[in-house]
Formats: sequence, C-alpha cells, structure tokens
Amino acid sequence: MSLYDIDSAEDTAEKAASYLPTPSGYRLLLILPEMKTKTDGNILLAESFTSKEQTAAVVAFVLKVGPDAYRDPVKFPNGPWCKEGDWVVVRSYSGTRIKIRGKEFRFVNDDTIDGVIEDPRLVERA
Repeated sequence: MSLYDIDSAEDTAEKAASYLPTPSGYRLLLILPEMKTKTDGNILLAESFTSKEQTAAVVAFVLKVGPDAYRDPVKFPNGPWCKEGDWVVVRSYSGTRIKIRGKEFRFVNDDTIDGVIEDPRLVERA
C-alpha cells in the first residue's frame, strides 16, 4: 500500500513551476508527494501521522536542478545522478524544507540523491 498521492505531486509540480524558487549552485529543488489522508480501505489517517510521514519522506520529484549541479567531473565521473522530472529516493529529513502555498518542497545537495526510481508508489520508508 502506498502512502503517497503521486498523481497530486505531478499535477502540483506542473502548476507550481511559475512561482517556485530556482535552486542555487549545486542544489536541486524537490517536491514531496502529498500523503494520502485515507487508507485503501477508506480509514481516515490521523493528521499527526500524515504530518510525521511527510516530514520523514524518502521519495521526491525533481522539479529544478541548480546551475552547478553535477558539474564536478571528479565527483560525478559518470555524469548526473538524476534530472528534472525524475522520481528519486533521498534520506529521511534531508535538505532544507520549505512550504509554498501549502505544499512542501526541499532543497537538497546534488550528492544526496540515493537513487532514481520508476514507480515511487512501491517505496516505503523502513
């Protein structure tokens, strides 16, 4: 069972593009998928639970890549680890968290991406 509302994150990413900050230097701007408020069985989840899970989320969508991200050939000899439009796995609580219009975004360093995934609904925080 996925706790993430993935479709909502992708829709929000498209709508948000015009008012989002641009990451500086080697940072990436990520949007976190919204947490579902009900289980698949239609049971309402406590707001404290969804808030905690949102903060500790390990899945995010890459919205923007800073101008210096992945430019260091010594650090990234095989090129970028991810690109705009990728779903990525990051460490819980990583990055600088901000909210814009009620949506949570994170600035993370280019070297904090742990992996790229095709279907974020399959990932659960352990």
